[in-house]
Amino acid sequence: MFNAHWQEFLAASVLLALTPGANQLLSLRNALQQGTAGALIALAGRFSAFFVLILATAAGLGAILLASEPVFTAVKWCGVAYLLYLGGRLLWTHAAEPAHTESTGVRRTRWELTRQEFGVAMTNPKALLLFGAFLPQFADRSAGAVPAQLLALGLAYIAVEFAAALVYAGVGGRLASFDLTARTRRLFDRATGITMLAIAASLTRARP
Repeated sequence: MFNAHWQEFLAASVLLALTPGANQLLSLRNALQQGTAGALIALAGRFSAFFVLILATAAGLGAILLASEPVFTAVKWCGVAYLLYLGGRLLWTHAAEPAHTESTGVRRTRWELTRQEFGVAMTNPKALLLFGAFLPQFADRSAGAVPAQLLALGLAYIAVEFAAALVYAGVGGRLASFDLTARTRRLFDRATGITMLAIAASLTRARP
């Protein structure tokens, strides 16, 4: 399992993990709106989903899903629908609020934030492509024990993704420390909502 191409894998993983995506935006927004601690606890949802996908990949289920276009398409549209829901909710929440309102939005429980992270990660076809198509590229098939290599690579990616999530949550927490006005927070929510909608639109073009 130690014959995997680690140097190339870690370099590619850092780039992937730091690229803004739906889950990283959630960490940033959750830290800004509800504190760094809540955002970090919610990461349990994301990494629980990732671990399930890693096990599926190691068991060969990832390849089966990627080979079945109808199944992949169903997962893709579930992810699109969920991101549209999240983006629409962020936009709708403040749509009727007057500009002078000092409301900072409804605070959600940490369990709700965790479920949201899990839902985004589990229904994101990019995560399926990551673990089903990206990880196998770095396994050394001539060395055998491919499932063990995929499991090790997957756990290593989770570590890299966690470090990147700390950066996003830290930035959100730092912004929160500036005591931003309610209007600024609303603008950030709207920007996040629009970005979610844009990500959903991009996912409609995803292919197995």
